[in-house]
Amino acid sequence: MSLEQKVMEQMKDAMRSKDEAALRTLRAIKAAILLEKTSAGGSDTMSEADELKMLQKLAKQRRDSLEIFETQKREDLAAKEREELAIIEKFLPKQMSAEELQAELKAIIAQVGATSPADMGKVMGTATKQLAGKADGKMISETVKQLLQGA
Repeated sequence: MSLEQKVMEQMKDAMRSKDEAALRTLRAIKAAILLEKTSAGGSDTMSEADELKMLQKLAKQRRDSLEIFETQKREDLAAKEREELAIIEKFLPKQMSAEELQAELKAIIAQVGATSPADMGKVMGTATKQLAGKADGKMISETVKQLLQGA
């Protein structure tokens, strides 16, 4: 079942249960899917990787907004972002814990042969491909920096 079909099914359920937060978020996901499909280089179907990338983008937007609203002490708006982020994350694969991420990155560093912070580009290229969807890019970058500085 494609992401679009899953979203449509959940939209029906959200309408039936009158869940405004879920409905608002699912409509945003559907709009992003339609935008992707109708964009200049888009096709009628989206690959799983494209779907994952789009969902990660939506989640990142919510996290960024949430951070801003929290610093501005706008709890009403922050609550909406938290609700939407939780729903978007249901469609994303389970994120790695910090310990799992560190273990994976140590293996990648050994595989690439990185020894200093100057080798960060080599490590990040491999890590972002292997850990796509499993960990946030910012978290990967910070962990790689720590590991290479300690190397």
